[in-house]
Amino acid sequence: LGMREDIEAAKGNTEVLNIPDAQTLANVLTAGIQTTVSDQRLSVSYEPDYVPVVAPKMPPLPPEHLVAVLQTSVKLDILEGNTGYLRIDHILGEEVAEKVGALLLDLVWNKILPTSALIFDLRYTASGEVSGIPYIVSYFTRAEPVIHIDSVYDRPSNTTTKLFSMTTLLGERYGVAKPLVVLTSRNTKGVAEDVAYCLQKLKRATVVGEKTAGGSVKVDKFRVGESDFYVTVPTAKSINPVTGSTWEVTGVTPDVEVNAE
Repeated sequence: LGMREDIEAAKGNTEVLNIPDAQTLANVLTAGIQTTVSDQRLSVSYEPDYVPVVAPKMPPLPPEHLVAVLQTSVKLDILEGNTGYLRIDHILGEEVAEKVGALLLDLVWNKILPTSALIFDLRYTASGEVSGIPYIVSYFTRAEPVIHIDSVYDRPSNTTTKLFSMTTLLGERYGVAKPLVVLTSRNTKGVAEDVAYCLQKLKRATVVGEKTAGGSVKVDKFRVGESDFYVTVPTAKSINPVTGSTWEVTGVTPDVEVNAE
């Protein structure tokens, strides 16, 4: 609300045109946008060597390579009192999860299943795929009834996608009775925030740690004309069906707030 009017008013500020250094200009524009719109996710950057990032397709890796990849992004331990500890640094998407699912079961999940409680560490998780949200949440819910866990509005296509819990999963569910603690930090960002927020609002998990970054489920970068300036802006929004609101911008507030370390 008022964003368009603020931008129109800012067009009259020609002082910025006197800034000779491109990087300084980008910083000034970023500060102006973030102050005016109160959204830290918006930024202007000067990148003369920018190359658009194309998400790589999952190559057909041999099993030993897949094991190595999983071991760098997933960590687990069994702590005192038969408490499981699971750290995931990237939320896998549907396509990758289907390819490595059997290995994930053998190397990780089947070792976590017998535990009496689980600490799910998302303090270092700053990347992930939206399609991975239902996978993770479903392992901590019942198969039936199906639960509407999230809605994602995509601005470019003007469409809303509803995310539901899954009735069929690879392997067993952790269930709904065993305690689940989700750890967060100010570095927990994007899809990981969504997972924490969904589990919290479903009253399935206790969130412990710091308020999260307040990122977005999807951020895109747009080139400004034929220049070397780019605008980074969120292009999708998560809307939780339980609260009717979102964790974006404000972040996920822990049930127990404590230093992440």
